[in-house]
Amino acid sequence: MRHTAYVERRGQLEQYFDCTAVRAWERLTSDAPVGRIRATVRAGRERMRQTLLRMLPLRLSGARVLDAGCGTGAMAFELATRGASVLAIDLSPTLVELARQRAAAAGLSGIEFRTGDMSDPALGQFDHVVAMDSLIHYETCDIVRLLASLAQRTQRSLAFTFVPRTPALALMHTIGRVFPRSNRAPAVAPVAELRLRAQLRHESALQHWQVARDERVARGFYTSHAMELVRA
Repeated sequence: MRHTAYVERRGQLEQYFDCTAVRAWERLTSDAPVGRIRATVRAGRERMRQTLLRMLPLRLSGARVLDAGCGTGAMAFELATRGASVLAIDLSPTLVELARQRAAAAGLSGIEFRTGDMSDPALGQFDHVVAMDSLIHYETCDIVRLLASLAQRTQRSLAFTFVPRTPALALMHTIGRVFPRSNRAPAVAPVAELRLRAQLRHESALQHWQVARDERVARGFYTSHAMELVRA
C-alpha cells in the first residue's frame, strides 16, 4: 500500500510519535498522575482496549495476532496473557523500545516487537488483527485500503477503531486546520460511519468479510468507535 496521501500521513505520524509525543505517551500509558483532560483520555483508552479485547476469544493459544500500532504495548500484553503469539508493530522506534522494556519488566513472553508499517506483506499471516486508534488519522478511503490489505493475510477477524464524525469533532478538526501548532498531534480524521460501511461493502478485497460487532466509547476528551470485521 503506497498511496501518496497515506505515505505522507504515515511520515507525519512517525515524526510526531517518535519525537514530539514520546514523553507524553510514556506518561499517559503509565500509572503516573496526569491532568484532568489526559485522565479522561486514559480512561477512554482503557475502556476501548477492553472493548476490543471482548471481540477476541478469551483463549488465543496457537493463534497469531497482529497488534497494528502497538504504541507502548498495553494491548500486546493482554493478548500475550491469553496465549497468543503476538507481533506488535509501530511506526515509532522509541515507543516500540519502551514497549519491549515494559514487557521484559513484566516477565511477558510470546511477543515479537517490530518497527515498521502494519500493512507490510512481509509480516506474514495472522488469525486476528487488532488496530486500536492507529487508523484514526487516515481518511476513510485509506482506512478501507489498509483493512483490505490486512484482510488478505488474516484468517478470522479484524478489530479496529475510527473517530466517528460528529458536529463537535468536525468543528475541532476544522479549528485544528485553521490554527495549526508545531507541537500538536496530527489531526484525527473524523469518519462518517455510514460512508465507511458502504465503502467496506464495495471493496472487492473485503467481499468475504462482514461487520460483526461494533461499539462507541466516549469519555470526556476521548471518543472512538470500535468495529469488528469477520469472514462471512
